[in-house]
Amino acid sequence: MAIGTEAMKKDPILKVERLSMRFGGLMAINDFSFEAERGEITALIGPNGAGKTTVFNCITGFYKPTMGMITLRQNSGDEFLLERLPDFEITKKAKVARTFQNIRMFSGLTVLENLLVAQHNKLMRASGYTILGLLGFPTYREASRESIELARHWLEKASLIERADDPAGDLPYGAQRRLEIARAMCTGPELLCLDEPAAGLNPRESLALNELLQEIRRDTGTSILLIEHDMSVVMEISDHVVVLEYGQKISDGTPDFVKNDPKVIAAYLGVEDEEVDEVIGEIEEIEGEHGGTRQ
Repeated sequence: MAIGTEAMKKDPILKVERLSMRFGGLMAINDFSFEAERGEITALIGPNGAGKTTVFNCITGFYKPTMGMITLRQNSGDEFLLERLPDFEITKKAKVARTFQNIRMFSGLTVLENLLVAQHNKLMRASGYTILGLLGFPTYREASRESIELARHWLEKASLIERADDPAGDLPYGAQRRLEIARAMCTGPELLCLDEPAAGLNPRESLALNELLQEIRRDTGTSILLIEHDMSVVMEISDHVVVLEYGQKISDGTPDFVKNDPKVIAAYLGVEDEEVDEVIGEIEEIEGEHGGTRQ
């Protein structure tokens, strides 16, 4: 296993330790460990079927792992063992938000209403879980005003404010992706988990996504963990990259370290370990003929 010295962490928000997930006779994740640094963008990559989404499902409570520990430490110092929490408490208490590979939104609601739905818990608390909201109780009116302001803030950040009153289902695909991220940010997460946010995007839409994620990290300090197949996105915005193959970690480090790791190159080309040196030699020979160097 290749581990870059650059991958050493000083203040991890998330620690995944010896995670394993078995489905019957299939070991989807096997003794997998990594850390995500607070305030950084960490990418989890690997060939199709490597187990990336299974890891996400364990972190966000959709699966309960067969073995292992998943620790999230908030800015306040409070720690949560995510494998022991119900999925709704991972969002509510641990402040972990997630988007999905397949877009999930309320297409019949407006763009603004989709972001207000994300703040449902806050509005329900303000109503006292009764009809106080219908009666215009002052605390509910204030909470409603704050929710609309927060929704508009994230629509501005996602370049969607002019579509606020349009049905969400009418948005172009790339805008729907940004809407999902804006909706997740309305929950006030400390860790934002994104499952293939660039899937299906054209280059212009990918650029807009990159800018949004970098702005979120820079302006809010939110830590981001993403699964992504688009290597241009991964290498452009990630601080830390972890590589999975067949449920096991094969590399862990900076983007530069990982993209030059022979095991990573071999995994994406689909060759066996013993063929790695041969493949690297062929790559270097081809690039030498074209006067290039391997990046």
